[in-house]
Amino acid sequence: MIRLALTKGRIEEETVEILHKSGYDAAELTDKGRRLLFKIKNADIEAVLAKAADVITYIEHGVCDIGIVGKDTIMEYGKSFYEVLDLNFGKCRFALAGLKDKEKDFYEGYSQKVIATKYPNVAKRYFTENGVDVEIVKIDGSVELAPILGLSAAIVDIVETGSTLKENGLVIYEEIARVSARVIVNKASIKLKKNEVDEFVGRISRVI
Repeated sequence: MIRLALTKGRIEEETVEILHKSGYDAAELTDKGRRLLFKIKNADIEAVLAKAADVITYIEHGVCDIGIVGKDTIMEYGKSFYEVLDLNFGKCRFALAGLKDKEKDFYEGYSQKVIATKYPNVAKRYFTENGVDVEIVKIDGSVELAPILGLSAAIVDIVETGSTLKENGLVIYEEIARVSARVIVNKASIKLKKNEVDEFVGRISRVI
């Protein structure tokens, strides 16, 4: 048996759809109720729906063999697993954004910039690679408020359409990275369950 860790929320519906397209009977995932574990009825596969960061944890600790999770979560939390397939859905991007009238002078001056974000690791790595000294402030809610209230010079966040930024008077300064849903595999599972993993990845790859 192999166990799948699937991300609930933003990419959940498309994940279930791609399982169906690949020939897997994922009916239990469309009629979830209060269950936590789900059976793929026509294969020796068990699935669990979890928050994105928990998918990473389950894969890294080996309680799940294969995960489907966004690249944003991989960039923020990922450490030790194999990323084997880009599923080409759940597309969005990491961006540096801020107030429209501050765009031209964002990099001017010598003072340390304050950056608000839900993704401190992604933000820190981006500015370190670009040699910019910043202070990272973690925000769990609506990060767009930070520059509006004067807490930060800019934000690093996930952007899909950009409509939320626009409605709050913010614009994208720079694109940091493209994001989409990915298949990840536990390091031990890719060897010990090679045939099962190869079959799953192969079936998925043929329909994307």
